[in-house]
Formats: sequence, C-alpha cells, structure tokens
Amino acid sequence: MMHNPENLVEMRGIDKRFAHVYALKSVDFEIRRGEVHSLLGENGAGKSTLIKVLTGVYPKDGGEIYFDGKPVEINSRDDAFNLGIACIFQELSLVPTLTVAQNIMLGKEKAKLGVLQKKSMNREVSELIKRFDFPLRAEDVVETLSVAQRQMVEILKALSTNASLIIMDEPTASLSSKESEMLFRIIGQLREKGVSILYISHRLEEVFQLSDRITVLRDGQLVGVVPKEEIVPADVIRMMIGKELSEATASRPLKVSDAHTVLQVRNLTRLGSFEDVSFEVKAGEVLVLAGLVGSGRTEVLRSVYGADPIDSGTVLFEGKPYRHSVSTAIRLGFGLIPEDRRTQGFAPLLSGTRNVAVTNYDKLSRLGVVNAKKEKQLGETMVKLVDLRPANPTVPVGNLSGGNQQKVVLGKWLTRDLKVILIDEPTVGIDVGAKDEIYNFIEQLAARGVAVLLVSSDVAEVLRVATRILVMRNGKVVHEFNDGVVTQENILLVSSGMAEDHRTEAKE
Repeated sequence: MMHNPENLVEMRGIDKRFAHVYALKSVDFEIRRGEVHSLLGENGAGKSTLIKVLTGVYPKDGGEIYFDGKPVEINSRDDAFNLGIACIFQELSLVPTLTVAQNIMLGKEKAKLGVLQKKSMNREVSELIKRFDFPLRAEDVVETLSVAQRQMVEILKALSTNASLIIMDEPTASLSSKESEMLFRIIGQLREKGVSILYISHRLEEVFQLSDRITVLRDGQLVGVVPKEEIVPADVIRMMIGKELSEATASRPLKVSDAHTVLQVRNLTRLGSFEDVSFEVKAGEVLVLAGLVGSGRTEVLRSVYGADPIDSGTVLFEGKPYRHSVSTAIRLGFGLIPEDRRTQGFAPLLSGTRNVAVTNYDKLSRLGVVNAKKEKQLGETMVKLVDLRPANPTVPVGNLSGGNQQKVVLGKWLTRDLKVILIDEPTVGIDVGAKDEIYNFIEQLAARGVAVLLVSSDVAEVLRVATRILVMRNGKVVHEFNDGVVTQENILLVSSGMAEDHRTEAKE
C-alpha cells in the first residue's frame, strides 16, 4: 500500500468494540504534516475513542496505524509520547505549586551531582517561551496564571519534547474570547513551524476558522473529509447529524404559553458569567436553555436558585421580587437538580428514604424531632412516583445505576409541593431506557402546573422536552425559538454562532 509522504499520521480501518458495540468501525483518518485537522461529530460519534486509540489509552481491535510513513503499535501513552504525540486535555495536568519551568521540565530535570540546575532549566524554558512569543515567564508559579496561560504551559510542555503532533481537546471551553484569539495565534505559529494539530471542539465557528481540513464521524464511522475551501457550515452540520435524523427528531410545535407567569428574570448579570439575561417561565411550561458548554446556562440556573450571587438584575416569583437565597427559594417551592448529581444531588451512602427526607425535614419534623413513620411513607411514595429499581427505599443510593440515582434526585423534589423546578443536564450518564422515564416525569411535572427551567447540551433532548427554547452564547441570550417546529440543525447553527443569516428560517 502506497503512503502519502505528506501524511504524518495514517490510521487505516480502525475498529474498536466495547462488548458487542462498535465505538469505531473501519475508520480511516489521516493528518498531514503542519496542518490543523479538526475532528467533528455529535456526542458519542467516536471522536474521543479515536484519540484514545491514537494516544495508546485504548488498544485497537483492528486496523493499522502509520506514523511518519512507518507502521507503529501504540499500546501505551509512553509509546505515543516517544513517537512525538502530545495531548492537551480540558483537565490540565500541571502541578499548580510549581513554576512554569519546573512543570515543563518535570521528569527531565537537569541535575549536576544531584543538585537541580535551576538556572539552566529556567534559561532553556525562557528560550522556548521567547521562540513562540508567549506572555509567560519561566519563574511564574502556575497557580497564579490564568486558564489560558496554563494552557500555554501545556503547549510548551508538548513542544519541549519536540512533539510533531499536538492533540487539543476542547481547548477553548474555559477561555475568554481574547484568550481564545491568543490560542489561535499560537496554533498558527505551530503550524508554520511544521507541527500538526488535531483539534476537537464543539464550537463550530472556530473549527471552520482554524481548520485546513475537517474529518466528520457519525456513529463510529467516517462520514467524510472536507477541505477548508469546501466548508459550508450547514452541510457540515448535516453530515454530523444525518439529515434524516435532524428532521425525524424535530421538536413538537413550540408556542408561547398563555398560563400565568411563575418566574420572571429581568436583566440578570453576573460579571464574567452572563449578562443582561431576561426571560419568564409560565406555569406548566418547559423552558430549555440551550447552547454550548461555557455559554453561561448553568450559572444562570444557579443564580436564579440563589446558590450563586448576582451583580445586578431581579428575579420575581409570582410577580414579587424575593430575597436572593437558597432557603427562600426552597420555601417558595423551588427545587434544583444539579448537573453533578454525585457531589451535589444526593448523599451516596444514605438510603433512598433518607435522601428524600433531607429536602423534606421541614415537613417531617416538629420542634427538631423527625417523624420516622412519615419519613418511611415519604420514601415509599418516592419509590412509586419514580418507579425506582430495585423498588427498595432502604438501599444506599450510591449503589444504584446512574438512571436510578437520578430518579432519587428527582424523587426528593417530586414529593414536595413544587412551583418551580430547575434541572441541569437531566440525563447525563444515563442509559436510554431510563432517559425516557425521566422525560416522562418532566412532562408530568409540567402537567401539574410546575414551571420547569431546564439546561441541556443534548440537542435531541432539548427538542424532546421543550415547549420553548432560549439559546445562550457567550453569556447572552441570542435567540428564542417559540413558534413552529425546529430541528437539531436550527439549534446547532444558532448556538455555534453560524446562524446570523438563519434567523428567519426557523419560522417557516
């Protein structure tokens, strides 16, 4: 088989199975020397699996990998590292208390007679920083740096090993737009110096701006490779979703409800997180905040609940402003189901009954004494309400499956007389069967007249549950869908900033 000498990496016919399910099925993928190549696909399309095969985290079940024209076996991170493949993850792997130089030289320290040569290490790192013109000093302690600067340290760490391929996984998720621009400049410099970049991001506008080529995966298979000059955003999104699918999962007809307004948010601002956000949620309505990770949706939810402070703006409940605190919110009939349910949504060692009781002690106790009989009844009610499996309220919640854990989190609020429920990412990490049940609950709550405000990154989920959709981007509400039917494509175009000219289309 002939190899293209322009290619640094060639992956041919890569298979990866988990049990009987193919995460990757005979995928071909190549990266040229000195190009920025982006990998696109919906969640679960196989992007991270492909990268894990390339970096030796997962062994492949079939296919070949060529690096620099030679066949290679990559069975560990060390194998990848020795070839010159470096990976910059979202969760940065730096030691916060060490300096930039110490982090970069970690594991390759210079010592003479057992004494660290700090000066020569600092000098070497300073030269590297100068070569790429980064706003850093070798002596800076990492924990004093901004997220963007830490990312630069990661990049320098990769470059200090003479990496020829740098993989960047969602590198701008926590960067401001100014910091992102700096990163893009750096990517340009790396490319000029012949380094290849494999780039993964949900933010389509930056993928289209940066990439020399884009590879699109769907359901573990290669859909196509698009060179820069042929990129048409709407077509690429269709490749990612599959046209048929986008229409098959279209939303129910959206509409503005004429029920009374339960929750009203006016010009809410929290500096650095979101600004001037206004909306209202009516009784029995499911209002979904859609948008990319980092667009400010969770922060809005937490601020409305009173868990995070706000800098300006007001939240009104039933037409009256209320004192901004969690205890007030709970007293008024607010419930919150956080995204990270393991650390914030339940106590894993307590039983289902106790977890439900925790949010209901105000009703279960008199003068500080808990009524055990009522507590037990409440646990049993919850089990029935959410169809918990196993149907035993005494099992520690940490031992249940993800879907059943989420049901307990829902259950502890369902047993209260709720007026408003705020839900962040209701089905993250939950199997398909349990998802449907959770959607049914959300619908039941709405049918009882509860005002539901929901954050979700799963576009199919947004379309399944929403009666109205607000799209957030960079801390602002940029669009409202409240009329007719929308598709995944409409939402992706708006949330990724590609839809300035698509405003009118959603109404047809």
